[in-house]
Amino acid sequence: MKKFAVILSGSGVFDGSEIHEATLTMLAIMKNGATFEIFAPDVNQHHVINHLTGEEMKETRNVLVESARIARGQIRDLKTYNPADFDALILPGGFGAAKNLSDFAFKGADCKVNEDVEKAIGSTHAMGNPIGALCIAPVILAKVIHQSRITIGDDSSTVAAVEKLGAIHEKTTHGEVVYDAQHNLFTTPCYMLDANIVQIDEGANNVVKAMMEKM
Repeated sequence: MKKFAVILSGSGVFDGSEIHEATLTMLAIMKNGATFEIFAPDVNQHHVINHLTGEEMKETRNVLVESARIARGQIRDLKTYNPADFDALILPGGFGAAKNLSDFAFKGADCKVNEDVEKAIGSTHAMGNPIGALCIAPVILAKVIHQSRITIGDDSSTVAAVEKLGAIHEKTTHGEVVYDAQHNLFTTPCYMLDANIVQIDEGANNVVKAMMEKM
């Protein structure tokens, strides 16, 4: 069976992984006949957001610990990731991708990527294995892999930022997957569009299926 590594960024759309996208990505992997293992960097979140009010909370949370909520405890520190043990790497979205895995939410095209995330993507790319990203997570690929072809849907300000990074952007709608054949990258917009959970399921399944077809 093919095996995916899934990188999470916390638990909750405003400060971590988007839970629908994370869960439906894992479901899509298994429905398409593969398995997965979950990773997250062992770092503190940029901040913690009250998902009821949208306000910042005065507390500190750890990305690995919070991601373990989604992983039901079955998760490893991203430092231990070895691309040779997997057939593909995939990153669900959520603001955690732009706040914890990188600082794109604050610095845009001047962003930096977490060292462990950058190493995981770079080493996977060097092996030629497929890499997938949903929602806002493709901006990380744009930063790490020069001249990558990606989508983040149709948000003009985000498009401008990723193009400043040197990426080639394609506007997409629900469920569409952009395939970068040169770099073996697969991206889909998910909640970067005004979407519902059925459309998220479609996007997650389509990107996983497309990745498996190229393995």
